[in-house]
Amino acid sequence: MTGMLRRLWYYPSAKAAFVILAIVVFLTAFGPLLAPQDPLAQHTNSMLQGPSAHYWLGTDSLGRDVFSRLLAGSTLSVLAALQSVVIAIVLGVLPGLLSVYLGRTFEWFTLRFIDALITLPFLVFAIAMTALLGNGLVQAMFAVGILITPAFFRVSRAAALSAYNAQYVEAAVLMGASTWWIIVRHVWLKVIPAVAVTTASMTGACLAIVASLTFLGIGVVPPEPTWGGLLATDLKNLYDRPFGPLAPAGMIIATVWALNALADVMRDVGGKRQPDKRVTSRSSKKKAIRRNLADQDERPVAARETADV
Repeated sequence: MTGMLRRLWYYPSAKAAFVILAIVVFLTAFGPLLAPQDPLAQHTNSMLQGPSAHYWLGTDSLGRDVFSRLLAGSTLSVLAALQSVVIAIVLGVLPGLLSVYLGRTFEWFTLRFIDALITLPFLVFAIAMTALLGNGLVQAMFAVGILITPAFFRVSRAAALSAYNAQYVEAAVLMGASTWWIIVRHVWLKVIPAVAVTTASMTGACLAIVASLTFLGIGVVPPEPTWGGLLATDLKNLYDRPFGPLAPAGMIIATVWALNALADVMRDVGGKRQPDKRVTSRSSKKKAIRRNLADQDERPVAARETADV
């Protein structure tokens, strides 16, 4: 795992993703404190204003500072996505590992339960859960976490199956090692990289789901600011503020792209050699090719004839 993290720094997309995610984490932790104004304060004499020195991104239809609401909404939007991922990890990773080692009966029941979860529609199930448990982002994200559980279950199960028939695992079983000891000592290290990739990609998916639900007014109680709620408010006033949706949409797109790019790079570097830093541009690649051809031409004639044969 440490080697994979070290190899990530050789990829420009991973560096850009880390920079974006660092900014998002900073806004998640300190966004409400950095807001220049109260994100819930209404100024009826400053409704639908454009960007200015006092209101950096203008105001909405109720005179609230959009920039302050964007900073304050970072915390709720990101934490809601992380809540879903944590729930899915708890419900998916451990059962996925145990389904390989606890016998056919437990395996059959867990597989059938995961198949049942896959058939559930995301939006309908989230709406039903909020209607049953009450309108709140915690309830909605709990439903989303249940629905993305199959992704973590399948990934952890596949990684555990790859190590199930390994000789060192068979040797541990013959020596009388318990199932928990085998999972913690041998299997868990094989599962971590796959779970890390799925965590990155699913966090981006959950962030998009959070934005979709809050855009529809599901799971959030007004006037609590969220990125999806800001996007919905700005779209209502698109004629008066045509630039309004750019800021919340840009935050959503940038964060989701960074998470997906990080997941792709983590998937690519798994078990692969790090890229050569000496060949980083098209011109340098051409120079390297020409240099190799020149080296071949400078070899003795006998050596070239032997290589051709």
